[in-house]
Amino acid sequence: MRARDRTTRLLAVSFVLLLTALAVVAGTPAHADGEADRPVVRVGTEGTYPPFSYKPTGSGDLTGYDIDVIEAVAEEAGWDLRFEEGTFDALFPALDSERIDVIANQVTINPEREARYLFSVPYTYSRGVIVTAAGTDDITSLDDLDGKVAAQSETSNWAQVARDAGAEVQSVEGFAQAAELLVQGRVDVIVNDNIAVLDYLASTGSDDVKIVGETDDEVSRQAFVFRQSDPDLQREADEALAALAADGTLAEISEGYFTTDVSVEEQDGEVSVEGSNSGRTKAEVIGDAVGPMLLELVRTNIPLTIISFAIGLVIALAVALARISSLLVLSVPARIYISIIRGTPLLVQLFIVFYGLPQVGVKLPGFVAACLALSLNVGGYAAEIIRGSILSVPRGQFEAATTIGMGYAQLMRRIVLPQASRIAVPPLSNTLLSLVKDTSLVSVVLVTDMFRVAQNAASVSNEFLLLYVVAALYFWVVCFLMSLGQERLEKKLGRYVV
Repeated sequence: MRARDRTTRLLAVSFVLLLTALAVVAGTPAHADGEADRPVVRVGTEGTYPPFSYKPTGSGDLTGYDIDVIEAVAEEAGWDLRFEEGTFDALFPALDSERIDVIANQVTINPEREARYLFSVPYTYSRGVIVTAAGTDDITSLDDLDGKVAAQSETSNWAQVARDAGAEVQSVEGFAQAAELLVQGRVDVIVNDNIAVLDYLASTGSDDVKIVGETDDEVSRQAFVFRQSDPDLQREADEALAALAADGTLAEISEGYFTTDVSVEEQDGEVSVEGSNSGRTKAEVIGDAVGPMLLELVRTNIPLTIISFAIGLVIALAVALARISSLLVLSVPARIYISIIRGTPLLVQLFIVFYGLPQVGVKLPGFVAACLALSLNVGGYAAEIIRGSILSVPRGQFEAATTIGMGYAQLMRRIVLPQASRIAVPPLSNTLLSLVKDTSLVSVVLVTDMFRVAQNAASVSNEFLLLYVVAALYFWVVCFLMSLGQERLEKKLGRYVV
């Protein structure tokens, strides 16, 4: 009975350490407050959709037509803006879970969205176009899309247009990735905004793709998106847009990007786009990206790895001890936890923690949410490693320690855990290496990491191979250095093996 009591106390201490670590991480302020009497409005945008929302070199400040318009609106309405970057498909869940307050990303107004969200007055009028590979001659209109494969952002209005025409939609993150799939012959067609397509053609100078027609004669209207619970924010945006239209600011912003005013439905001239990529060479693209990528690796990916692994080990030790306990109240929950973690994808776990928990009143900042999800994931896998390592210690040593009067806590601390740690180092090192690579997923919860910087740079320059190889090299170097540390640790622990 005394052994059971000590097991319970050891578990309690482990969980206290876990909660303390989480409290330290959660105590970091998510963002600075706005100026006095100026509300902070969080803006969700892709940052990978030129010429509307992008970073010219893949890092630094956001720019683009949508960015300039929302900044002008903020100045007029008296807002302080804070931008949150994420994939287009993640922006609406972020708005629903109150992670952001408005989406500024060329969102087209349609009945389905109007039923769920509030829209500002339109600030862009455009037309949808059909894009194919240069050698394709059998697609000229929407009627020809039946049975074809279209590359689209899953939740975009253009994806629904393609589906309605009978196309099978393959989900991609953005237009640049869709265009690359089209060039490679992996898909048949893209349906997208004419301005985005013109920017791609101007930026790349590509003759591998072509515009073959328009979706219809109807003009698409793009606007800012708000929650239905924020009518005051929508009203302020509408008033600001009206003022900016009246004084000519919207027209000036538009003409600076497109040589004509796309903020009105009746446009005087043809849309012309110079291209968001300013003719940089491959060397310049890589040179502009390697520094910011390294910075985010050091600032985001590595801290995420260290914090999540440390917390995960605390969880794993507690769960492993609970798993081998003879008390059902401890062992059954431990079994269930391990089964859930090992039986569900990490990406789903990230979405549950970041987007799901706010619906039950638990809203964590993106970095903290990523730490929690990654820690729980590590805990589930490492718990079985630690349990197996503990059970691999010969049973006779447990009995010998008990015979000479050692208590359970002393037995674990001085006899079992030192031997188990030596056995657990190699598999736990593999878990750590996997964790380093898993941090590349955190951009789905609005955390900018090293791989997100690579994606931003690739979306503007279309140098996917080079930039993704650089990202892979960064991850490989970190994992290689960790492997060297693992070897040294194994040798050090091996000195005590008789």
